[in-house]
Amino acid sequence: MNHYLLSVVQPAGGTPPDPAALAGIMRNVEAFNDELRAAGAWVFAGGLHGPETATVLRPQDGDVVVTDGPYAEGEEYLGGLCLIRAADRDEALAWGRKAALATTLPIEVRPFVDQH
Repeated sequence: MNHYLLSVVQPAGGTPPDPAALAGIMRNVEAFNDELRAAGAWVFAGGLHGPETATVLRPQDGDVVVTDGPYAEGEEYLGGLCLIRAADRDEALAWGRKAALATTLPIEVRPFVDQH
């Protein structure tokens, strides 16, 4: 089994869903995670706070410079992630489709290096 990262792509400056809609989305995400666990594909999953909470560490002249905020401004940011096990790309994409439907957000599916 190979490992794949399912990245939840969050729109920057987007309006969060109303509480009732968010509760439904969270139920769908939990059902998705339960399905992953039952299939033996679940490794780890979690949501992230917004990019304004980030701290970036950059090597510079033999030292490290610490900066608050995201590395770069963008229209989208990493809102959460799910690390899964899948036999191949097609299986990982099938899980990615289910994640997109559960979260109602775009999902980027990427394999880890040196696993093919």
